[in-house]
Amino acid sequence: MKVTIENKVKTRIPTKHGEFTLYYYTNSIDDKEHIAFVKGEVADKDDVPVRIHSECFTGDVLGSRRCDCGPQLDMSLNIINQAGFGVLIYLRQEGRGIGLLKKLQAYNLQDQGLDTVDANIHLGHLADERQYDIAALILKDLKVRSIALITNNPQKIDELVKLGTQVNNRIAIETNVHLDNVDYLKTKVERMHHMLSVPDSQ
Repeated sequence: MKVTIENKVKTRIPTKHGEFTLYYYTNSIDDKEHIAFVKGEVADKDDVPVRIHSECFTGDVLGSRRCDCGPQLDMSLNIINQAGFGVLIYLRQEGRGIGLLKKLQAYNLQDQGLDTVDANIHLGHLADERQYDIAALILKDLKVRSIALITNNPQKIDELVKLGTQVNNRIAIETNVHLDNVDYLKTKVERMHHMLSVPDSQ
C-alpha cells in the first residue's frame, strides 16, 4: 500500500526555543496525527537540522527519568533554534511502536530484571517496530533537500536513506546519565548499537 500524507493546517507556535510553525499531517495508513515543528525557511535548503522524535508520553510530558526522550526533545529544539532553521518531526509511535499500554507493561518487566529489548520481545514484539516512511514524506512535502539528522541511532539513518532522504551529517545528542536511565542507555549501546558514551557505573 502506497503511503500518502496531507498537511491539514499549519500555525505559529511561540516557545522558549523561539518561534516555530506547526504542520499537522494526516496519512493513509493510520489515524494518528503526525506533526512537523518547523523553524525558519527549510524549503530547498541543504543540511537542515532535523530531529525525528517518536512520541514518549512518559518522558516528553511527565518528565520520566527512565529514558532520555524528554531531554532529547528539549535539546533538539534548542539545537534547531541555535541553527536558526530546522525541523522536528513528532511521530506518534509510542514505545518504539508498541503503544503506551505495552510500553508500561514492559516497564514492569524491566523492574523485574529484563532489559528494554527483552521486555518488548517477551510481550510478543520486536525490539524496535518504528517506521520512518511518514517522516520521509513530510521532509519531501517541506521540500527539504538534505538533512543533518539529530540522532544517536544508526538504524534511523539507514532507514531514512533507504526511503530516499539525503542524510549528509549526523548531530549527536547525548543527555545526562543517571541511576534511573543508565541501564536503558547501556542497552541502547550494547544491543541497538546507538552511538552513545555511557560510563560503566553511576
